[in-house]
Amino acid sequence: MKTLYVHILSAIALASVSLAKAQGTFQDLNFEEANIVTIPGQLYAVTVANALPGWTVDYGTAQQTQIFYNAPAVGSTQVTLYASGYPGFPGPILDGNFSLLLQGGEVNGVPTAASISQTGQIPSGTQSIFFDVGSSGNVLLPEVFIGNDELSLFPVGSGANYTIYGGNISAWAGQTEQVTFSSPGGNFLLDDISFSPMAVPEPNTLALTGLGALLFGLYRRLTVKRR
Repeated sequence: MKTLYVHILSAIALASVSLAKAQGTFQDLNFEEANIVTIPGQLYAVTVANALPGWTVDYGTAQQTQIFYNAPAVGSTQVTLYASGYPGFPGPILDGNFSLLLQGGEVNGVPTAASISQTGQIPSGTQSIFFDVGSSGNVLLPEVFIGNDELSLFPVGSGANYTIYGGNISAWAGQTEQVTFSSPGGNFLLDDISFSPMAVPEPNTLALTGLGALLFGLYRRLTVKRR
């Protein structure tokens, strides 16, 4: 019991450091920097530069210049900003005012992934990347890449309508790399991406359930306080 107690205290301390830590040169990791300025003549359309500062959007290998907000697709490939308080379908926001929906589907009848990417410096000392994933219909886990390397992902906590996932990115700490989130099929809501000096807990560790609950509560409190 004493060992578990020490591990929990250590994990809480590391989580506090991770949430106070700068996110390298990456920006808009919680999608709260969106500027909803509609494109003239296109209902619910906004440029990628305004909707997702710092990010690029690709459908397959084709880079996009615009996405939609509050107007998810049916069967086709699309990235949609779920924007609470704006006209249109409000969407189940995971946190704050904005969450991002990635829908892998078809473009001109061809199966095509929806992806977002950003290149920046991963903070020195980083062990893990954490992010929230919520369901919106036929949900699949995201594919997450550092450069061309796909990460193994593990659930580390949960909320009412989302799961917190983490992946080990210690090999790239301090380096400038491209980070990509991709939906090859199905869809998922994405929010609150963060880099952390805390290692992703082993999935079969006995203390995972209790530790995950503690970290989840701390994560949410510190995220709200930070904003």
